[in-house]
Amino acid sequence: MPLLHPEEQVFEAMLDGWRNQQLARNLAFSTIEGRENRVRAFARHGEAFPWRWTPQLADDWFSDLRAVRGNARSTLRSYQEALRSFCAYLIDPAYQWARECETRFGTHPIQVCHEWNTAVHVQEAEAEPAKRAFTIGELQAFFDHADEQVTAIRGKGRKGWLPAFRDAALLKTAYAFGLRRNETRMLDVVDFGRNPEGAEFGEHGVLYVRFGKAMKGSPPKRRSVLTVWPWSSEIIEQWVTEVRPLLAAEGNLALWPSERGPRVGLQRLNSRFVSYRDALGLDAGLDFHSLRRSYVTHLIEDGLDALFVQQQVGHEHASTTSIYTCVSSDFRTRTLRRVLDQTMTAALGQDRSIP
Repeated sequence: MPLLHPEEQVFEAMLDGWRNQQLARNLAFSTIEGRENRVRAFARHGEAFPWRWTPQLADDWFSDLRAVRGNARSTLRSYQEALRSFCAYLIDPAYQWARECETRFGTHPIQVCHEWNTAVHVQEAEAEPAKRAFTIGELQAFFDHADEQVTAIRGKGRKGWLPAFRDAALLKTAYAFGLRRNETRMLDVVDFGRNPEGAEFGEHGVLYVRFGKAMKGSPPKRRSVLTVWPWSSEIIEQWVTEVRPLLAAEGNLALWPSERGPRVGLQRLNSRFVSYRDALGLDAGLDFHSLRRSYVTHLIEDGLDALFVQQQVGHEHASTTSIYTCVSSDFRTRTLRRVLDQTMTAALGQDRSIP
């Protein structure tokens, strides 16, 4: 039967079908929604429906994303992958969209993303060169500043000290266990356990991460992270037993509850981090993920085994962990000196260590 608004209705039907295809592949709802938003953004930019899209329209859009909006390389590639995937779905004979468009509009969709107008993913790390880990001094100043905000707010008699305390404890926990943003946000009180080999950590010797970064089409990846520093278990113990009960609603298991919802939001984590960083005059290369980079770096500098560090942060390959490692020049100098001394001692058969 004839459609009242054929172009709009066919486009929506295409998106619905594509969504179902991705759901069948077990992709996350957030991934599907993000891809759909990118396709809709391209349709608005080109002011055309999919059966009238051309590679030239795609080129103009990609140029706008880079030159005008200043999107990062990884962001641009995500837009291109979403558009490529949607076009691949439309031209697949199994879904018969080409025949439908020929019948209704006298033309058909084509693949507008090809090897000459899309970015190639050639290396594992795509972070901007400015992204880095904290130095020990910067990290201490950052955590001290977070603690000072709690004291200042509470000293004025304002109730905002509870969220400030939560965020200070959250930031320290993210560093203490090398967590990603969402891994930190999704922690529950019950995600801690005892480590038989680390009785000094009490009830917080192991952290069971249940919402790790997922592989495509797979559920969140789980891992267990052993507590390394004694101060981290002390912070969590104080938060859980003394402060959290003042903020969390009854029955809420979230480790980091929000004032208005079950758990703190990602945007709040970003805004709090940025406000503290900027207040200290630190550069923009430091972001929330820098806490994870710092964890890896500082463990390596403290002499912990690289395989242990890799397992702690949940990396599949050691090469990924090495990307996160931003050791200082002093550490590299000490490492080189130690190797040279060992080599000379072995060669000459005498102790040539530097006093």
